Amino acid sequence: MSDQLTLPAEARERAGKGASRHLRREGRVPAVIYGGKKDPVGIHVEEKLLMKMLKTGHFMNSLVSIELDGKSQQTLPKDVQFHPVSSRPIHVDFFRISKGAKVTVNVPVRFVGEEQSEGLKRGGVLNVVRHELELNCDATAIPDEIEISLDGLDIGDSIHISAVTLPEGSESAIDDRDFTIATVVAPSAMKSTEEEEAEDEEGVEGEEAEGAEGEGEGEAEGDAEAKDGE
Repeated sequence: MSDQLTLPAEARERAGKGASRHLRREGRVPAVIYGGKKDPVGIHVEEKLLMKMLKTGHFMNSLVSIELDGKSQQTLPKDVQFHPVSSRPIHVDFFRISKGAKVTVNVPVRFVGEEQSEGLKRGGVLNVVRHELELNCDATAIPDEIEISLDGLDIGDSIHISAVTLPEGSESAIDDRDFTIATVVAPSAMKSTEEEEAEDEEGVEGEEAEGAEGEGEGEAEGDAEAKDGE
């Protein structure tokens, strides 16, 4: 699990677009803390520190301790809005985490053991269907990533969620089907060769059939001529 992040914050005294624009000009990012059967609390955080956390790549799957008015609140980032032109963060939603709480998060997948995959060694290609898994996890034990081995996979083989060992305290949020995570498929060159061979076989079969029809017609004509001669 990622290390817990600490983010100092200050309470927002005013709401509205004007107040938010003023905060952004001051290098602050408006945010809100909600959930936990408590009223939402408007806050603002330092943009530079927030950007540093966002660049870790696992901000959305990390517990963030919000330091507000001398007290700490355990939260999980739920949404970050970015400016469409500058890509600067303009608003963040934090969800309060209570003790023993379960959360639903998207955890990235990392594939290992490529050198042990017979299909990949033969030129096959790994077709990733899901780059992330939606998991229900203990709020205090969110995994950084889910490692999946490709050992023993051949061309045409697939990896389903039922074959993945999830960390203790985690389970798939999708429980109504055994969905596919990745497959090993034949490369385009191999597919083209197979298709050409199939077409050639069909062509040979077609020629043989035409030849058989021609022979049958020739025999019929010969029989007819013989009868006329009689």
